[in-house]
Amino acid sequence: MTENPIHAGPCVCLSGEAYADCCGRFHNGGADAATAEQLMRSRYSAFVLLDTEYLRKTWHPDTAPSDLELDPAMEWRRLDILSTSRGGPLDTEGTVEFKAHFRHDGERGVHHETSRFVRENRRWYYVDAVMLA
Repeated sequence: MTENPIHAGPCVCLSGEAYADCCGRFHNGGADAATAEQLMRSRYSAFVLLDTEYLRKTWHPDTAPSDLELDPAMEWRRLDILSTSRGGPLDTEGTVEFKAHFRHDGERGVHHETSRFVRENRRWYYVDAVMLA
């Protein structure tokens, strides 16, 4: 089995770290995100890598969809974290505002939202989001 080249290079969340040292350790279960922003970045990377299992695992059970299908034609290009509120290692809730730039069917677009996260039993979960124009 050959290794995915993404796994050997820089992280797709654009943190500047290697994938293995950044989102990869969360995706493979070696660690849990310590902050809401780390979870947000790792979920973005999971969308890039079409990792529905990780997305389900990190979605709060109260708000998770029963079915999750990702569009392989969606090309996520860049993640910009605009702001965070709380969401630190000692908080129980937090928000992350971000813009995720994409290309789909030849069209460029920007997904802009503020995501809400909660921390339960020392693990962060994505709850829901407010879409922004």
